[in-house]
Amino acid sequence: MKVAVLGAGAGGAASVAELVQAGHDVHFWARSAETLEPHVKLGGVAHDGKLGEGVARPALITTDLKAAITGVDVAVVALPTFSHSPIAAALAAAGWPSSSPVILNPGHTGGALEFAQTFTRSGRAAPAVVEFSTLTYVARKYRPDGVSVSGRAKRLKAAALKGGAEVLEIAGTLFPGLDPVADVIASDLSNVNMVLHPPGAVLAAAWVEATGGSFTFYVDAMTPGVARVMKQLDEERLAVARAFGHELPNLIEEMKLLGTVEADVVDTSDYRAAIAGGEANKRIKGPDSLEYRYYKEDFGHGLLPFLEFARIAGVETPVAHSLYSLAQIAVGANYREGGRTAEAMGIAGMNKDQVIEKVRAK
Repeated sequence: MKVAVLGAGAGGAASVAELVQAGHDVHFWARSAETLEPHVKLGGVAHDGKLGEGVARPALITTDLKAAITGVDVAVVALPTFSHSPIAAALAAAGWPSSSPVILNPGHTGGALEFAQTFTRSGRAAPAVVEFSTLTYVARKYRPDGVSVSGRAKRLKAAALKGGAEVLEIAGTLFPGLDPVADVIASDLSNVNMVLHPPGAVLAAAWVEATGGSFTFYVDAMTPGVARVMKQLDEERLAVARAFGHELPNLIEEMKLLGTVEADVVDTSDYRAAIAGGEANKRIKGPDSLEYRYYKEDFGHGLLPFLEFARIAGVETPVAHSLYSLAQIAVGANYREGGRTAEAMGIAGMNKDQVIEKVRAK
């Protein structure tokens, strides 16, 4: 299959490595020539860890979006969640056909809805959008031309906004291990980072600023108090999902499916022990500042859309509201400005039934 991978961060680099190894014809794009230059010099993406060790060599490495998408069957967007709207607008302007699917790896919370809403502003119908609940990989770019992959999702929830089973089959061919769910609300609310990051990001903010991230986020900062807040936030997530007709696993059960909590964990109610004991995440350092992506992505594009869904569903979410409000104050940001609001997702003014009808339309 001919695939355009859009984004040269850890997720994009890992996607290139996996797709090239699987025999796909890959075009590798990023907006920044500086980011791509090391890959151009190497002729590809160096990789180590769960995907093996070597250099994956895509057919094309370019900053020209039109060239990147020419002749490909599917686009994989492996960008931060706040880039979903800008890349949708850029793809529409570059002539991405409405008949060709786009995969958001990851879509996180509300990604497919926001992407489609932005694309339609071009005056053209949005393509089918497949949304992964979280990134396929636990990965970091420790070198400018390569990626280290410490984890690869075993079972990953995915749903399609338009296109149904056919486009999910395409996505599953590219990224084996997908677990299709009924609609993008279910995949939105299976976003583990929306629950996993905000409690520690808020409650360890002083530690972040004092040490520059010199601690492990999933071990040192996974204290009993943080874990209790996380568990309460997770219960709010499950209640909102239930209001939309979805019975979802709790955070620990979901992370076991992904492979970021060990398969032999029996007590899925002990959030601290299960998360701190996960091999894939245990060496990951804390944020180095309040500009880190946990603060930039997981509030304005994680908790904010979650709060919008909760309001539409009529479910009280005091923990989510508290974390969101405290993060705004600590960071000095208004997450609604440029954030994933109901308006950005195209669901403003809708009731619960109308939202369900929208996400299940063929």
